[in-house]
Amino acid sequence: MRPLPLIRPGESLSVLCLGAHADDIEIGAGGTLLHWQVSGIRLDVRWCVLSAPGVRAAEAERSAEAFLEGAVLSDIRLARFEDGLFPNQQATLKRWMEELKTGPVPDIVMTHRRDDAHQDHRTVSRLTWNTFRDHTILEYEIPKWDGDLGQPNLYLPFGEDILTRKTELLLEHFASQRSKDWFDAETFRGLARLRGMECRSSGHYAEAFILRKATIG
Repeated sequence: MRPLPLIRPGESLSVLCLGAHADDIEIGAGGTLLHWQVSGIRLDVRWCVLSAPGVRAAEAERSAEAFLEGAVLSDIRLARFEDGLFPNQQATLKRWMEELKTGPVPDIVMTHRRDDAHQDHRTVSRLTWNTFRDHTILEYEIPKWDGDLGQPNLYLPFGEDILTRKTELLLEHFASQRSKDWFDAETFRGLARLRGMECRSSGHYAEAFILRKATIG
């Protein structure tokens, strides 16, 4: 399969990352962001977490800074929408999302999958598409007990070094999640290996996305 390069080393890329909860962006797209940085791509990132109350806010901020230590982190926005009840807060969420349009125009928007089983994730995805109609949107995936993994159509391959770094940062910065039986290195490595196999990654690992609309020139 011939790769279609989105960006080349030395070029700049503006990315808007949207996550319903602290750790969503890192789980779904952390390896991709790390890979772009070590590949010599100049990243300018806005990092937005819609539900990060209490200790989760501190975790989200420290994690964003660690994952993006080689990038320009132009903005971290941490909101406190009520976890699990995003569908009931759509009007306020929509207004919050619209405010993001006043900032720099992103080349890429990263958000949740449209058909994610978690209601908060679905709401964020739907509002992303409603708000950023003219942008390239990559929908990332979050493993969970619901067993809702889909069929991605876009892959970002990487090697052991990126996967190890991603896993280390997740376990280091999200102490509040360590009690969950799925939040461990085996889960993250297993999914990355599966996606790496699907795209025949030379480094054996990958993250996968849904790309619903794009243009090529």
